[in-house]
Amino acid sequence: MGKKTVLFKRSAMTFDDFGAKEGKAGIARLVGPDMSTTMGGGIATFDQCAVEWTVRYDELIVVLEGTFKLKAGDEMFEAKPGDVLWIPAETPLVYMGDKAVVFYSVYPVDWRKRLGLA
Repeated sequence: MGKKTVLFKRSAMTFDDFGAKEGKAGIARLVGPDMSTTMGGGIATFDQCAVEWTVRYDELIVVLEGTFKLKAGDEMFEAKPGDVLWIPAETPLVYMGDKAVVFYSVYPVDWRKRLGLA
């Protein structure tokens, strides 16, 4: 069976909680290992929150709405719609935002499996 092009309608996306202790953070995982063998991606939202994480994959973030903030080490990045962030694997960070909506893409998509976490 061949792969097919898929349209993800924003109105049909389901956002899961992304672990914010305060404020709101959500994630709609759209492309995962079940769909691709190389890359993953989706939409995430951040509003008045701080989500700590260490990326285990290369990540590209495109800001769609609001103000997205990223703390990576001692650096603070503030991004507006149209801005793009590149984050290399193994970067400890904090995702933050003010009514931020972002598109993210990760490589490799099967990072959990590669690290023995799946």
